Amino acid sequence: MTISENLQQVHRRIAEACRTVGRPVQSVTLLSVSKTFPSDAVRAAHAAGERCFGENYVQEGLDKIAALADLRSQIEWHLIGPLQSNKTRAVAEAFDWVHSVDRLKVAQRLSEQRPAALPPLQICLQVNISGESSKSGIVPAELPALAREVAALPRLRLRGLMAIPEPAGDFEAQRAPHHALAALLAQLNAQQDLHLDTLSMGMSADLEAAIAEGATVVRIGTAIFGGRARPAA
Repeated sequence: MTISENLQQVHRRIAEACRTVGRPVQSVTLLSVSKTFPSDAVRAAHAAGERCFGENYVQEGLDKIAALADLRSQIEWHLIGPLQSNKTRAVAEAFDWVHSVDRLKVAQRLSEQRPAALPPLQICLQVNISGESSKSGIVPAELPALAREVAALPRLRLRGLMAIPEPAGDFEAQRAPHHALAALLAQLNAQQDLHLDTLSMGMSADLEAAIAEGATVVRIGTAIFGGRARPAA
């Protein structure tokens, strides 16, 4: 199947998942995760109507942004992978969103390095919702303090939370971590009046469960672009 055909299938899945739980399909944004795929694949997805693209690796994302400079005003670039503090300047200057902030130091550097001529950088805090030692993300108990500090930084706009739950086999098991992340967002809004509106959760295997629990951004790679084009860097 072509990228365009895969996208049509993914949009059908999103629409059906929204219908099932009584949500408007417009309440869910598809983030096409193009990591390890060439800029031509992004260009093909853009031609099929997509405008939001996610990259896991900073340098690979920067290379694609440069290669697709003619489409820059039409594409929203999201960094969804880990971000080291020594790479924040390039990200602050080039990306529109960062989903993977889990340390105040990184947020402070992004704030300081975001060019004044650009709109505020949109930020999600990554939560280690399944408690996996191998996963990035802040533990839930430390989230309120980090959210309060990040929300106060200039040149950033705190939008919500992101998580990459541990894979689960059945639908109800998939729903549990997404439910927990949604509850954390609701608690932050209730306790701190942060007006957070973004739940970045759900991937190719569990997007239906994520939408059932309130996902507003689903990060889909394999179902659009196929198996990874090369080993991760």
